[in-house]
Amino acid sequence: MADLVEITDPTDPRLADYRDLRDVELRKTLEAEHGLFLAEGEKVVRRAVEAGFSPRSFLMAPRWLDGLADVLAGTDAPCYVLSEAMAEQVTGFHVHRGALASLERRPLPSVESVLAGARSVLVLEDVVDHTNVGAILRSGAALGFDAVLLSPRCADPLYRRSIKVAMGAVFRLPWTRLPDWYDALPALSAAGFTTVALTLADDATPVEEAVAGLDRVALVLGSEGHGLSPRWEQSADRRAIIPMAEGIDSLNVAAATAVACYVTARR
Repeated sequence: MADLVEITDPTDPRLADYRDLRDVELRKTLEAEHGLFLAEGEKVVRRAVEAGFSPRSFLMAPRWLDGLADVLAGTDAPCYVLSEAMAEQVTGFHVHRGALASLERRPLPSVESVLAGARSVLVLEDVVDHTNVGAILRSGAALGFDAVLLSPRCADPLYRRSIKVAMGAVFRLPWTRLPDWYDALPALSAAGFTTVALTLADDATPVEEAVAGLDRVALVLGSEGHGLSPRWEQSADRRAIIPMAEGIDSLNVAAATAVACYVTARR
């Protein structure tokens, strides 16, 4: 069972994992260096632990202890208990969901293991916003996709904001990073997937037509700004568009993913 440790000093070094959570660049460096990630909120903390991630520690206000009592009973990791005001001092924001956990990262799985048995896959190129990555994983999981592949420059799905927006879907939907950006799509085609790039290219067809009748499909989506790179757009097997009202040419990448996943899941 977790040891409950009352904290009265916000500078206590044992709280290092939770300090300055609003500083994105600092957190990315710290979390990568120490091999950790943070989960926020009772549901997300529970889902992370149930998915088998090992807790390093917990940070909670007293009123959240009962809600996670069963989780705390199953671990030896310490639980730091402090007031909500002090938690805000430490983290840099109001922890309105009351509970945080620091957990150990795992080595990323191979692309081959993530794709084993998969029929519907999302492939992201340089999606750099953590909120968008979290929303995309949530849509993929909700609409029955089997895996997600990320280019090397995509935002981290295990960053706190990504996890929070995904509501823990990052723990149930298999994902990994692609080791090779340049030939990623031809490699997927060789593995038996039809790659369908969401793009405004002149030869793009409505997504319903592009995915119709396909067995194994990989939906390919690009960055928030310029979309897909010319290399990925041209090396995809097919190009698709979501038809829209006149005067509107595109959706936010997370919204576009949800629409495309819905259509593809019903192919």
